[in-house]
Amino acid sequence: MIRTLRLIVLTLACAAFPLGTTGCASSVAQWIVQTRNHQGDVALSHKNYPDASVAYQLALKIEPANQHARAGLTNVQVRIAETLFAASKFEDAIAALALASRFSPADDRVQSLKAAIEQAQIKRDIVVSNYPQYQVTGTSIQRAYGQLKQQNAEILAALRRFDYTYDTADLSVAIRQSYALNEEITRLTNRLSQYRQLVESGIPEHGTNTIAPPSSLLPLP
Repeated sequence: MIRTLRLIVLTLACAAFPLGTTGCASSVAQWIVQTRNHQGDVALSHKNYPDASVAYQLALKIEPANQHARAGLTNVQVRIAETLFAASKFEDAIAALALASRFSPADDRVQSLKAAIEQAQIKRDIVVSNYPQYQVTGTSIQRAYGQLKQQNAEILAALRRFDYTYDTADLSVAIRQSYALNEEITRLTNRLSQYRQLVESGIPEHGTNTIAPPSSLLPLP
């Protein structure tokens, strides 16, 4: 509201003094740039990156050389690109960085993240070529590891019960569940090892899940 009133006052002042048209126009433009930068800063502080990006871009439409807007937009676009990268949306992440490069072509963060994404694209192509079903298998393994939280929670619950029951039967329950958890972890570790080998070396032409010797195409750590 205060910012809007300031704009009205500036506009009325310009109308009252036509001889100062150039100066008034400059003042209004500067006010708009400051307002957009403020909006971008607030959105950024709340991690609302899309709105922050729009605000900084609007500021730069009026004043392309504004350093605050340039720095803010670069920071926001890097954050957006990181989020897209983590979601495997490589092309969208590259596009987000391209916008940042327009205003900060020498920014190390932009160049470093772009290189990391391009390397990930190459590795993805190799993985897909070797093992087209990698995503389905990987998601299944992640889900299985997520279920271990429930088993761990049951062990902790049994131990907490013993804290007030002092019944060693609760400890026996915890021990049995711990053995079961350990067996499941061992099984999943073996499955994870097989998954890595399939990703690295691929599936034989006439096989489905046969484990081939690891190749050097994708030397995963």
